[in-house]
Amino acid sequence: MSVREAFDFLIQWHLTEQCNLRCTHCYQEDTKTDELSLPEIKEAIAEISDMFSAWAGRYEVAFSPSFNITGGEPFLRKDLFEILSEIRGRGYDVYVLTNGTLIQEGRARTLKELGVKGVQVSLEGPEEMHEMVRGKGSFAASLRGIRHLLDAGLRVTVNTTLSAINADHFMKLAELSTGLGVQRLGFSRLVPSGRGAGLVNSMLSKEEVRKLYERISSLSPNGIEFVTGDPVATQMKTALERGKDSGSVPAGGCAAGVSGLTFLSDGTIVPCRRLPIPIGNVKKDSLREIWAVSPVLEALRDRSRYKGKCRTCRRWADCRGCRAIAYAYAQSRGHDDFLAEDPQCFIDGES
Repeated sequence: MSVREAFDFLIQWHLTEQCNLRCTHCYQEDTKTDELSLPEIKEAIAEISDMFSAWAGRYEVAFSPSFNITGGEPFLRKDLFEILSEIRGRGYDVYVLTNGTLIQEGRARTLKELGVKGVQVSLEGPEEMHEMVRGKGSFAASLRGIRHLLDAGLRVTVNTTLSAINADHFMKLAELSTGLGVQRLGFSRLVPSGRGAGLVNSMLSKEEVRKLYERISSLSPNGIEFVTGDPVATQMKTALERGKDSGSVPAGGCAAGVSGLTFLSDGTIVPCRRLPIPIGNVKKDSLREIWAVSPVLEALRDRSRYKGKCRTCRRWADCRGCRAIAYAYAQSRGHDDFLAEDPQCFIDGES
């Protein structure tokens, strides 16, 4: 990477574990936590800013940090807007991830006034399917929230979690999203952890994932952009096949340990919210030290420690599989291994 290129770095911040819904596939554990206070959050934001400044000065690399602010349901934090304002005041891009049910017209306007770059709202399919996963009455409430966001002039992404429960409804969701007028439709694979651990048998097979992703890739945009953070989907879109190994230095793919950190409501730091391995706490640990010396992050960056096809894959530096899915699936089989191979990867990446 050229020192002149901006390096994307994502902070995902779960401000609260509280939620007004009880989704069957949720990766949370239904545990209560002592949430960070507003002063503690502001102090952490200042440390994050100092970290980026220090990195930029030391490595002569421009950073392009962004924040995903979520929960639980972030609108259950009464100080949400003040937190968003604090982050925006530092010049960072801010996105909000929500179930959409609590977004009233005034709240949508405030998000726009604060300079929020976009809002992601979760939908699992048409009404009957969505409410089977997220509860009765949630569909209409989420759609009202989406319309308020769009009316306020905000960029909206509808996002869905794909499993055997709802995968057959994705095309209907695409039609629904287009009709709503949202700009993007995102998708990710089910991670069977937390409350969703009981759905491990609802994971799509490799072949089902391949067929679904091929169908999604063949869809006409029709005014909507299809987006995903799934490294396997990203690899499927790679137009140019490299004839040799892509090297050992991570360049893309799964962000865990490479281009982001996640903060939980009590200040616990994890590589990814769906990869629940604590590596520190913002109340007592130095972020720069965690990033530099965490054994977990070091392992995530070391190809030689990966297992199965992920270790030998020539696309490792650009993919590494989804570490959260690999970990959750390994746990369901009695193995506590976050470096296991991604069980749903259908990509031929033999070295």
